[in-house]
Amino acid sequence: MARIISLLNQKGGVGKTTTTVNLAAAIANAGNKVLVIDLDPQTHLGLHFGIDETAASVYDLLMDESVTAKDAVVNARKNIDLITSEVDLAAAESELASKTDRHDLLAKKLAPILDTYDYILIDCPPSLGLLTINALAVSKELIVPMQTHFLALQGVSRLFETVQMLVGGINPELSVTGIVLCMHEKNTKLAREVVDDLQGFFDASRESDVPWKNCVIFDPAIRRCVKLAEAPSFGQTIFDYEPDCAGAKDYATLAESVIRAHKTADVELVNEHA
Repeated sequence: MARIISLLNQKGGVGKTTTTVNLAAAIANAGNKVLVIDLDPQTHLGLHFGIDETAASVYDLLMDESVTAKDAVVNARKNIDLITSEVDLAAAESELASKTDRHDLLAKKLAPILDTYDYILIDCPPSLGLLTINALAVSKELIVPMQTHFLALQGVSRLFETVQMLVGGINPELSVTGIVLCMHEKNTKLAREVVDDLQGFFDASRESDVPWKNCVIFDPAIRRCVKLAEAPSFGQTIFDYEPDCAGAKDYATLAESVIRAHKTADVELVNEHA
């Protein structure tokens, strides 16, 4: 059964799509079969892989009962499949509103292919609307890419409130796995203060019954790297474009941390039920 992870931050420009693409590539390089889903109407994820138009997009998958997940999947790289977005997806919020099963349409469509993949990564739009709710309804985990800015702390707090409501209703199995620090400059005073505040918030939540009680700040942070900004214009992941740069090394190590986090959680779960 696939490990389903949504990547979400309602603030744009924080490195969410860059993290989705390069984390997927690093996980695939480790020998895992990965599906990446673009739920963002900006369609940047497909372009990042060098894939523009496909026969069926995630919009078709959600809005057309006859379209299956297999119809929408295209191969992007070795061990990486992709379901692309399109600009029409921006209209899906209002179109989905009239559907009785509007919260779990994506879950129903993905159900037949869950055993095909080890990981499914969902690139969410920078909002907390119906598209994002569909992603969180099918996911077991949430990873939050963010920059170490003061306003980012406010955004994370609001995001966690939404997750708490979802866990109380639509998806009780959803948990926040971790924070990925993007474009990070660890030597600045602001960055250190934001990281300290985040760590203090998570430490204070360890004994509470909240979805982020086991959340970690992933190590390593993703350093600011111009190669990461250049790679999408060539339709390449960082491992295609510049595999020896700092960004590639950071994402490769981040993938190891994400994979290890799941194994650690499994051990803790077994111990709880021993």
